[in-house]
Amino acid sequence: MADFTKTRAPRQIRRQQSTMVKYVEAAEADRLKEDTDRKKNWKRWGTYLSERQWGTVREDYSADGNCWNSFSHDEARSRAYRWGEDGLLGFCDRQCRMCFSLALWNEKDAILKERLFGLTGPQGNHGEDCKECYYYLDALPTYSYARGLYKYPQSAYPYSELVDGNAKRGILDPELEVEDTGSFTDNKYWDVFAEYCKADDNDTVIKVTVANRGPEASRLHLLPTVWYRNVWIWGCRHEGCGPKPRLAATKDADKIAADQAEEVTLVHDELGKYHFMAGPNPTDGSMPTMLYTENETNSKRLYNMDNYTPYCKDAFHTYVVNGDKDAVQPQKRGTKVAAYYILEVPAGEERSVFLRLGSDSQVPKDGTAMDQSHLDRIVDRRQFECEDFYSKIIHDSLSDEERRVSCQSYAGLLWSKQFYHYVIKDWLYGDPEQFPPPRERLQGRNADWKHLFNRDIISMPDKWEYPWYACWDLAFHMIPFAKIDPTFAKEQLLLFLREWYMHPNGQIPAYEFAFGDVNPPVHAWAVWRVFKMEAPRTQRDRAFLARCFQKLLLNFNWWVNRKDPDGKNIFSGGFLGLDNIGLFDRSKPLPTGGHLEQADGTAWMAFFCVVMLDMALELALTDPVYEDMASKFFEHFVAIAEAMNALGDGKGLWNEEDGFYYDHLIRDGHAPEPMRIRSVVGLVPLFSVLVLEDSVLERLPDFHKRLKWFLANRPELESQISMFKSSASDKDECKPLATGTHYLLAIPSRERLERVLHYVLNEDEFLSDYGLRSLSKVHEDKPFHMDFGGETYGLKYTPGESDTYLFGGNSNWRGPIWFPIAYLLIESLERYDFYYGDSLRVECPTGSGNMMNLKEASRELARRLTRLFVPDPETGHRPCHRGADQYKDDPHWKDLILFYEFFHGDKGHGCGASHQTGWTALVSRCMDKIASRAD
Repeated sequence: MADFTKTRAPRQIRRQQSTMVKYVEAAEADRLKEDTDRKKNWKRWGTYLSERQWGTVREDYSADGNCWNSFSHDEARSRAYRWGEDGLLGFCDRQCRMCFSLALWNEKDAILKERLFGLTGPQGNHGEDCKECYYYLDALPTYSYARGLYKYPQSAYPYSELVDGNAKRGILDPELEVEDTGSFTDNKYWDVFAEYCKADDNDTVIKVTVANRGPEASRLHLLPTVWYRNVWIWGCRHEGCGPKPRLAATKDADKIAADQAEEVTLVHDELGKYHFMAGPNPTDGSMPTMLYTENETNSKRLYNMDNYTPYCKDAFHTYVVNGDKDAVQPQKRGTKVAAYYILEVPAGEERSVFLRLGSDSQVPKDGTAMDQSHLDRIVDRRQFECEDFYSKIIHDSLSDEERRVSCQSYAGLLWSKQFYHYVIKDWLYGDPEQFPPPRERLQGRNADWKHLFNRDIISMPDKWEYPWYACWDLAFHMIPFAKIDPTFAKEQLLLFLREWYMHPNGQIPAYEFAFGDVNPPVHAWAVWRVFKMEAPRTQRDRAFLARCFQKLLLNFNWWVNRKDPDGKNIFSGGFLGLDNIGLFDRSKPLPTGGHLEQADGTAWMAFFCVVMLDMALELALTDPVYEDMASKFFEHFVAIAEAMNALGDGKGLWNEEDGFYYDHLIRDGHAPEPMRIRSVVGLVPLFSVLVLEDSVLERLPDFHKRLKWFLANRPELESQISMFKSSASDKDECKPLATGTHYLLAIPSRERLERVLHYVLNEDEFLSDYGLRSLSKVHEDKPFHMDFGGETYGLKYTPGESDTYLFGGNSNWRGPIWFPIAYLLIESLERYDFYYGDSLRVECPTGSGNMMNLKEASRELARRLTRLFVPDPETGHRPCHRGADQYKDDPHWKDLILFYEFFHGDKGHGCGASHQTGWTALVSRCMDKIASRAD
């Protein structure tokens, strides 16, 4: 059986294959194929339950749009959700119709622990923040096996201390975490593991293990709970609404498990008939008490109004914590049921409870459904299959610690998929059988997105802190997803281009707080990368690429028409996902008047062009129609690159004195003013790089002809962009890695690239021991200031949490390390190296005398990023864990890894959301890159 004292690193079975999942000869690969071929529905059930539904925009029906006040954590136990559900280490079907999660009580808390607690945006000194310790340990793409851990104090949970303590702290102070309150002193806490093991695609064995880590025997109340999402009370008529389902205690004559378990029969109009079975209490062999209620709002508690039913959503809290035995449904039926265990566990020991949730057609009827040896075999087999799957995904040249990081990053990625439901029209106008929402909403948030209809499983940034999708985050999520489940990656990318997501004007929805906000246009890049990663060249999904390309044309035109205010191929765009990167809030009118010509906005469009060009060239190999589109994107890229490099004073957004790209402030009556801030804004121009090879161009005669015309008729461009021929026989500075003519499309010339990389690889500027800083460290001693209208605006290097309330204060791009930008730079350096090869070598780090080609430099950057999560060989601390000793010394903590939103620019400490395994899962791709050196 599993060793629950630590997380497992995959065993080495054989060397990883380079062609990804397709060649994994494991049971999980077979299940993935069955699911893709629609032979079985292996992904119907998964860890899709949100960690937080309260405090979200979609549950906010207020007039002022204050979602945190509209639906609080305190209300969540008593109020039915309209658009989703949440729970603790939960599991549900892909439409969140039937849900399972855990509820806990330690006999000290004032409330039943049914969901994670955290501070709201206004409560936290750095914005919203989850104040719990929980970990995603394992998961297979089909969720045939998934394992999570929650650490529950045996003392009263410090709800008030966390709220009051953080309220006393300012934005310059560290956050007060639950670990700081003494809640885990002397190991007086429970480790609660939830394991989901599918016996079949609609039949799941659930093992809940509770481990008493304390020095004394202790008692834990455990309530594994099944319930239906409430879709019947609202009077809604859209897809997903329906009649009220039912569940009830199974009659003795109909029991499947006989005397081996308590049983509940569930009947749903769409899912059909299911069985929920709860095995005996492991401490004394007794059967659990089954509690029943309805998933209905307790209006009496919340609004002092009569209840629709006396049996409400919070009945189990009332029964267990308040001791009110009349709170539950005496006739053993309803829409919510819990198996109530009271577990007495000696010090240092653990106990396991087994449950089963399966369809009537798949649960065995031969008396083995809850037989202990049968259940053990299912759990053991799925554990082995999980280890086997990742042993072939993760490179065996990596160390045990590096493999552990990769494995847990994939687990977090999979656990962060969530059912997301939001129908804007119904949300704006309200439901027929509910009070109408305030009319102010019709002119408020997302009112111009009435077409949007979301009811899907979507990859989330963080299921507690950001339990809503962010389109540019999602694009990065799909890169590691392409390695373990390329079908899901393709489906997600297509989904956001469908007409019920994409706006009719071509904009891709940003996130629920403001779907109309502008994020960097990286969707096309993700499509292209997933297309190439999925399979060998001759087996790639060209239909997927073509479908995405057609819809991305709409998105590209939206950008061109909306974000180039003067038609000069210099783009603005707003904050572009980089929150407080600039001197001002770039999503609002500037206090100075005028507008910004954004180096990153313009470079993102060049990047978009290059990717679309690459896609068009690939599609043109089998359909010559796409050659015209390739020519269009080639010409558009040339125009943008020329504008970036030469517009206005002949330098564009390039600053020759500093050797860097800057935003320019444009005001009437003033010359363009460069905002001389060395930030990742000035690195985005490096991402637009593409190598064209004659071997490909010869197969595309129309495009090749157009390219040659440009070379012959636009010689002035040669001084602005590195776009021109080089061959193995040329006595040229460029030595391509293959013979034949190559063309390099890029914004910086070689000389400008080298000047920018001088900053990038300088440890006193961008290069950190742990990756790439978002703002040069030079601004620590030399802050940037501008005076306008008697007010001074300043910006300085801030390596950790934000010291400004721009964008809520929970995000900081003024110094910390962020994976998405660093990863794009790594890939870009690889492409430059393909063109320049060893003819271009740079000093890395700057001033060290150590010379590297650009591929070697990219791997060095990847290596530094992986150091965030691997124990330091001298101190034993994982930098991401902020020096906390329990993560170094305690056997029950030291193998647990948190994948934060961003990281301290100097120390590597984790900052922001603690479970943002979405884009931070890119560390698994960094591991691949450093492992490839061993081949």
